[in-house]
Amino acid sequence: GNEWLLPESDCAWCFSQVKKIRKVLREIDKPFGLYPNFLSPVSGNWVQHHVSVGGLGDSFYEYLIKSWLMSAKTDTEAKNMYDEALEAIDTYLVNVSPGGLTYIAEWRGGVLDHKMGHLACFSGGMIALGAEDAKEDKKAYYRDLAAQITRTCHESYARSDTKLGPEAFWFNSGREAVATQLSESYYILRPEVVESYMYLWRQTHDPIYREWGWEVVMALEKHCRTEAGFSGIQDVYSSNPNHDNRQQSFFLAETLKYLYLLFSEDNVLSPEDWVFNTEAHPLPINHWDSSTMAGHRH
Repeated sequence: GNEWLLPESDCAWCFSQVKKIRKVLREIDKPFGLYPNFLSPVSGNWVQHHVSVGGLGDSFYEYLIKSWLMSAKTDTEAKNMYDEALEAIDTYLVNVSPGGLTYIAEWRGGVLDHKMGHLACFSGGMIALGAEDAKEDKKAYYRDLAAQITRTCHESYARSDTKLGPEAFWFNSGREAVATQLSESYYILRPEVVESYMYLWRQTHDPIYREWGWEVVMALEKHCRTEAGFSGIQDVYSSNPNHDNRQQSFFLAETLKYLYLLFSEDNVLSPEDWVFNTEAHPLPINHWDSSTMAGHRH
């Protein structure tokens, strides 16, 4: 049964609290339309102007577009906030390297750090997901942007000895899509790159995304498989890397799930009926909301 579900009144209360937080974020002054990562719960003001689509910031943008999708496209506030945020990201953070690689930089009070974290590589999939319902004159642009960012993230894998990507990679001093120090050269079985491969495959059915996904499978088998499971590695630029002896829980929950879906038929957890949260748990799209709204309009 449905015993585990919250009573309807409690659900409404929870949603109203979320809406309050979103209203604050919608109305607060944002530098150039960008959302810094830190907001004081005491003052309600930004604590520092560090903007990142990677760690600390990633899920916020993802949940705007996914809230809209999960509501069967009735939550227009979330969609509008996503569109405005993506436009600001595209204007102020998206760059193209001298070698032709498109990436999303980080922003510190007006100064750009020309790097992407592995965590930011989910954004190719997010932008592809949002492109389906972008304004007509922007659809093709955002589809191409999603593909270019995903290609850049693939390059961060292709340019390593292990064919696995580092925790962060830079674009400076003539070096592109590579980590510049050992403290960023590790790989801990993260899913974000294969997540984008999965979304781009389902949108385009370009075989390159399955080819890239299979490269990851082979690299995982070669460098990360152990007798007891799979381990992260300490340096992706070593041809014989040391294991960190940790199998992160997201490897099973996300990395392998996205790889499985990449090689599955599109009707397996179809995007018509399911939305993945940021940990790849499938949540049902609320088609009931949509039909109810349609009924009210008649």
